[in-house]
Amino acid sequence: MQVEHTALPGVFVVTPKVFTDPRGWFMESYSFRELSRQLGVELRCVQENHLRSTRKGVLRGIHFQEQPFAQSKLVRCTVGRVMDYAVDLRRDSPTFRQWVCVELDADSHEQLFIPKGFGHAVVSLSEISELQYMVDAPYSPEHDRAVRWDDPELDVRWPFAADELISSEKDRAAPYLKDIDSGR
Repeated sequence: MQVEHTALPGVFVVTPKVFTDPRGWFMESYSFRELSRQLGVELRCVQENHLRSTRKGVLRGIHFQEQPFAQSKLVRCTVGRVMDYAVDLRRDSPTFRQWVCVELDADSHEQLFIPKGFGHAVVSLSEISELQYMVDAPYSPEHDRAVRWDDPELDVRWPFAADELISSEKDRAAPYLKDIDSGR
């Protein structure tokens, strides 16, 4: 496994070793041992999520879960291409409100590790895209939160103009960061 540090401490791009032959390829998409050994991350997955977007410009996020159900995520694109975002929502962090984005695609096998306390968003760059991601805490509707994707305090640069992004009503109605009182 190859690891690339991003501008935000704790957020990593992880590229598994891929073994290819004339039949195709094989990789370990997740290894508790390797994440622990190389990153000091103990990601004990309790749930895997799979999402599909059927149009270019679909935006999902900025989502997170509050304690005690905050989630670390290991995200990979399995179909198409996406721009994947990690947004630091930890109020006591020196990188609070900062974000990084990584283009993920099905062919590169790269994954993005997002620790607890970060918001997560994804934008489809292809007509069809799929993401699969493992989390270390189960989904909890009572702790599910979102920050508005166009919050000027975050100033996230999306790959499409605002009128080209396709988001859910829930995401369009999400509060601004300044209006969230959270113990992330």
